[in-house]
Amino acid sequence: MKSSYRQEDVLFLLKDITGLVQPMASGERERFIQSGRHYSEMLPLEYVPSAAYLEAYQEALRHYAGPVAAAVGRLSEKILSERGETAVLVSLARAGTPVGILIKHYIKKKYSISFPHYSISIIRGKGIDHNAMGYLLERYEPEQLLFVDGWIGKGAILRELEKEISGYPNVSPELAVVSDPANMTSLCGTHEDLLIPSSCLNSTVSGLVSRTFLRSDLIGEDDFHGAVFYGELKEFDQSYEFLHAIEAEFKEEAEPEEAAVSGRGMDEVLEISRVFGIEDINLIKPGIGEATRVLLRRVPWKVLLRQDCKEDAALAHLLRLAEEKQVPVELYPLHRYKACGLIRKLADT
Repeated sequence: MKSSYRQEDVLFLLKDITGLVQPMASGERERFIQSGRHYSEMLPLEYVPSAAYLEAYQEALRHYAGPVAAAVGRLSEKILSERGETAVLVSLARAGTPVGILIKHYIKKKYSISFPHYSISIIRGKGIDHNAMGYLLERYEPEQLLFVDGWIGKGAILRELEKEISGYPNVSPELAVVSDPANMTSLCGTHEDLLIPSSCLNSTVSGLVSRTFLRSDLIGEDDFHGAVFYGELKEFDQSYEFLHAIEAEFKEEAEPEEAAVSGRGMDEVLEISRVFGIEDINLIKPGIGEATRVLLRRVPWKVLLRQDCKEDAALAHLLRLAEEKQVPVELYPLHRYKACGLIRKLADT
């Protein structure tokens, strides 16, 4: 699969379906999803950022490159300590891909150890790409594989991973992430709802690769899951600019481990569902990254903002995007999360 990343940074185990799928506008796609069609059978139109939104993204990157670099450093040290020098990074395309590259670069720079890095597909409700898993297990021992993602919102992909990996003896379902406000893994850089600036953009910060796709007319039984390469967005590509900005903040010594936290983010999600009368918790997307995704490629109802975060520079891009899309922002007593996106139930419109 082609991408704008160098092959030594990541190998995508995906089938290139460029030109074979017509992207859908958010409203049309959302209607299909809420009427029962699986999201992986369609691709959204890629959001090309406005000048104002791109400015907000650049500001977020300037503010949060340091904290993200510190979290990547802590995570990388944990990985090396717990998994040793023979780990194989398996990032979950596409949000996990830049994180896998950052971990790879951190460990290479500090310890001169080069971890192999692959990016594969896992889809909520459809499962992991078993052909990609077969490819990896033909080349590596099961104990070497380490799954990597950007963040954990409420844990849907982690639960999917745990279910799918139960069929692979000696492969760990543990998920390494930069940010885990849901408190579902110890293998994280922070439990804070940290802005990972790569969540602010789509393909233009992920190697110009689409989200992954699975539909039987295009993806055969022996194929990897599919994706599209958006070569036409090359002039907007920020993939390496993002990596370089974070890597410039890497420190020689990793920052100390954060204090342990208690409770789970799902408790907060269930409380939001009760307060707002939302029966389907898939319409609730907690965390800065997930709230951003709602605005970029779903049909948002509203964005909840933690009451003390109204002036937080981490959320400037979110407020800019909500303004552009005329989505109301409501202050709400969030605890674990700084923001939460709520998707509109289209049957109510």
